[in-house]
Amino acid sequence: MILTTSPLFLGCAFATAVGYLAIALAHRALGVKSLQALFALTLAFHGASLLAYWIESPGRFGFAAALSVTVWMVSTIYGIETRLKLPLRARWPLAGLGIAAVALNVLFPGIVHPQLPSVWLPVHWALGIASYGLIGAAVFHAILLRRADTAIRHALPDEGHRPVLTQERLMFQFIGAGFVFLSATLIAGVGFTEVLYDSGWRWDHKSVFSVLAWLSLASLLIARWRYGWRGKRAGRLLYISAGLLLMAYVGARFVLEVVLVAPA
Repeated sequence: MILTTSPLFLGCAFATAVGYLAIALAHRALGVKSLQALFALTLAFHGASLLAYWIESPGRFGFAAALSVTVWMVSTIYGIETRLKLPLRARWPLAGLGIAAVALNVLFPGIVHPQLPSVWLPVHWALGIASYGLIGAAVFHAILLRRADTAIRHALPDEGHRPVLTQERLMFQFIGAGFVFLSATLIAGVGFTEVLYDSGWRWDHKSVFSVLAWLSLASLLIARWRYGWRGKRAGRLLYISAGLLLMAYVGARFVLEVVLVAPA
């Protein structure tokens, strides 16, 4: 575990965590306009923390940074969708994820890559982060969809959620977009390994989990198109796909950066 010393990064990360916590705790005391402004400011601080992270060390990257970017993308996408009006049930999950993401990024800033071995590597990273964010947004919508369905079944009060069919349509749109970016990530990965290794594509743990995630998402999209899959069945396969994708990079980097690091 290595603590980064950049005052700008630490300041933005602290402001982000405070903002997410205030969104979760002070929503009843704040009006709609104030809550929207707070959410927008928190997203801005979260984005600034990521920018400061790369300004401090442009070649640095790790599992916590990937998680932080993913959470920022999910929060931003959902904020745009809802026009920064967060339903009550969505505030705690977003706040918890946001606080955890920035805290992990401070505690585990990742490793430095002083020289990029291939021009494909930044492309591979960018596409991979985009696929993480889009699939993360799909998972978040699946969670909200399940909660909305539970509320309907138990006649619980409406808390401003979208209609179930709208949530479901958005979920599959994000799945489709994430699948496209994941496919592009794998293609860029082939180009990266062709340059770095004479043998080309390598079947390591990251490649295996990435391909399994791709196959799982492809199966879900085909099942939706051919058999009209929806509800819990589609949600379970989405969670499996997201878990495989998470293990492909974040899980592997966590083991390398945290579990296998020799104690000082």
